[in-house]
Amino acid sequence: MARDTSPQCKQCRREGGKLFLKGERCHTDKCAVDRRAYPPGEHGRGRRRKSSEYLLQLREKQKTRRYYGLLEKQFRNYYHTAHRQPGITGENLLRLLELRLDNVVYRLGFGASRRQARQLILHGHFLVDGRRVNIPSYRVQPDQIISAVATKEGLKAVIEEATDLTAAVPAWLQADHDNLTGKVLRLPERADIDAPVQEQLIIELYSK
Repeated sequence: MARDTSPQCKQCRREGGKLFLKGERCHTDKCAVDRRAYPPGEHGRGRRRKSSEYLLQLREKQKTRRYYGLLEKQFRNYYHTAHRQPGITGENLLRLLELRLDNVVYRLGFGASRRQARQLILHGHFLVDGRRVNIPSYRVQPDQIISAVATKEGLKAVIEEATDLTAAVPAWLQADHDNLTGKVLRLPERADIDAPVQEQLIIELYSK
């Protein structure tokens, strides 16, 4: 499976804000964005870049893609799917990204980051409606129940540590952290999604 192996902290610095790619580290004073709030590279600190409409759109797309941990082709495919659906394309895009199983596991608090949630899913540690699912991009549906198979003490500790980092579970999800289960109550609305994304800029970029 293809994946982005570039340094995660550099991705956050490049996008100029926290994308919470490294779990607990992002909440400490070790966070690279807090320590070096400028783009990485030899000329990152003093470089002046001319702003343009295209640059703003591109950076927003890159930030969103990295926030959800997707490669370019995957992200573009989500855009095409969202464009074919009825309704507002930008909201459709965010809804599709939020309904990925790795994102749902992260939102429920069972993973410290989306990357950790993806790894746990790939190793078969999660069930959807009682069936083992090891595909991070699996699209969950309303009323489905996600449960963790924490058969090993070490795995249970990992999930419990991630749960401690959870600020609040979104309103479209329901979590039972004691029993390591969660439920999708409904499809997420735009107001439910706290991603630092201006989706209209992405739609304008792909519409050219």
